[in-house]
Amino acid sequence: MAPRASWKGYLKLSLVSCPVRLYPATSSSERVRFNQLHKTTHNRINMKPVDPELGLVDRADLVKGYEYEDKKYIIIDDDDLEAVKLESNHTLNIEAFVDAAEVDVIYQDAPYYLAPDGAMAEETFIVLREAMREAKKVAIARLVLSSRERVVTIGALEKGMFVCTLRAPNEVRATSAYFDSIPDAAPDPEMLGLAEALIKQKTTEFDPKQYEDRYEQALMAMIKEKLKGHKPIIAEAPERGNVVNLMDALKASLGQSKPAAASKSKPAAPEADSAPAEKPKRAASGTRRSPAKAKG
Repeated sequence: MAPRASWKGYLKLSLVSCPVRLYPATSSSERVRFNQLHKTTHNRINMKPVDPELGLVDRADLVKGYEYEDKKYIIIDDDDLEAVKLESNHTLNIEAFVDAAEVDVIYQDAPYYLAPDGAMAEETFIVLREAMREAKKVAIARLVLSSRERVVTIGALEKGMFVCTLRAPNEVRATSAYFDSIPDAAPDPEMLGLAEALIKQKTTEFDPKQYEDRYEQALMAMIKEKLKGHKPIIAEAPERGNVVNLMDALKASLGQSKPAAASKSKPAAPEADSAPAEKPKRAASGTRRSPAKAKG
């Protein structure tokens, strides 16, 4: 059975267009989910709409309301929403092309796959896909999903295309509230060199299979044990190091760390005592020396 499309319409570039289908690229169906049960009967609880004055109400009596002032609403019905017609309701109209690296990761939201809708669309779809692949660009377009217009990027992916919805600028918080208080100071050169060596030692090729959800796995293991009538397995807390000095911690990390298992090219690991042995310069509490002292 073919996957169900989230959206169907046309991919359009200037006067060129072809019918396409949009599919979610991810699924959360395999996640462990819990239901709310009554503690005595173990019956599943139904969430029913309640009006403060009328009590339980029928869902058929619910309408959409926009709060324009505190506790004051304007009613929005289906005809109002239908009147807000945009081309992006049924068309992915490509407005521009940009380098993929220019789209900051903080704006990237939900991923989708885009495929041609029928054999007649395949030739045009392939031409547009390969043109973007050759140019090493992604397209910027708009479409309406869940009654909301979303700006998206479109790029070539294998035999199809990859679509990513983007967050609106007003949804992304400014960094100033979080980063402005961080001191603008140069790091200790020796410590920086040790940290760079540690990064090089742990560098590998990314394989998502190496980073499965361990909490999800532990949940399933606990559930299976309970189904067998056994007591839940208590996971041990990770051991915490006793290192109190950042320089010592970096040197110890280089000495104990092993190259990542998935790495195809193993960089030579520096010796634990390769760094000059000198008196620690800074405590692990985060105390920072001024740039002037660091140079001396």
